[in-house]
Amino acid sequence: MPTSLTRHRARKIGRFALPVAVSALLATSALAADQITISSWGGNYQEAISKAIWQPTAKELGITILEDSTNGLADVRAQVTANSVLWDITELTIDGCAQGQTEGLFEAIDYNVVKSEGFDPVVVQPTYIAFNYYSNVIGWSTEKFGDAGPQSWADFWNVEKFPGRRSLRNDPAEVLEAALLADGVDPAKLYPLDLDRAFKSLEKIKPNISVWWSSGAQAAQLVADGEVDMIGAWNGRISAAIKAGAKYKFTFNQGLLIADCLAIPKGVKNKDLAMKALAKAVSPEILANIPQYIDYGPANSKSYDTGKIPPELAKTLNTAPENAAKQAIVRGDWWGEHGQEARDRWAKFINQ
Repeated sequence: MPTSLTRHRARKIGRFALPVAVSALLATSALAADQITISSWGGNYQEAISKAIWQPTAKELGITILEDSTNGLADVRAQVTANSVLWDITELTIDGCAQGQTEGLFEAIDYNVVKSEGFDPVVVQPTYIAFNYYSNVIGWSTEKFGDAGPQSWADFWNVEKFPGRRSLRNDPAEVLEAALLADGVDPAKLYPLDLDRAFKSLEKIKPNISVWWSSGAQAAQLVADGEVDMIGAWNGRISAAIKAGAKYKFTFNQGLLIADCLAIPKGVKNKDLAMKALAKAVSPEILANIPQYIDYGPANSKSYDTGKIPPELAKTLNTAPENAAKQAIVRGDWWGEHGQEARDRWAKFINQ
């Protein structure tokens, strides 16, 4: 099995910023009509997704898929505005997809072609659909707590029962949700987020946060070096540190599932083929390839019925039914509409 990778993020959620050269995959004798271009986040992450998703999709459809890298929604907006769309399918964060949908930057998805069975309805939208998830989870030092670390955000907030150095992400996304869960909000009733309540909850824990991490690499280093006793961080980062020898554990209890999504930019020249490729890419059989290359869970729950994900591997994945049931899905549509307000308040909170 290929070596598992972990999530790399820059910008507001730590995505790759380095460009990659456009590369032809599985070149056939197809003409331009049988060719599309996709964009993803570059680097090792894109290499893994290429092997898991785009190369098998190209092979099964008998087409050529070219790859480029993106820095996010602004790139798509620039192409659509200039009426010069280069990408037939683009990968974005779930909040980026939600914002792009609001701005009218994407083509409508034909759900007669793209099958949405197996997806949570929250991530099946008129112009975008999720394809993988990562999770923000609670991790703890086994040297400090053994197996009895914090099992909920209320535990994480409980500095008397669980004394020690803490770390949270320096961004409101996922942290506001955690703050509300810590304050007793039902996971099924998180949205719309009550910002006043969330920031009031955060004020309680703020004096006890030793490090506000700003990248996945930093979070992993905090775990690897044992600099904090507990952390709220992306599961792939914690699991990678554990595999490298860190004495840490984490739980999916009250984890926060965050999706990446796929969309077709408005004005593509080969929309029909893009739609077919999108349909194939999010099929259970193709998405089931993801865990072979990277520590993310497929967004289609039917991927676990294909037989391609061994039970021992499945139980470690965030979207396996047993683990997904313990978590809450981050609503990209809410962040797409209210994200700027939340970030403005966060900037004031973190700098006080």
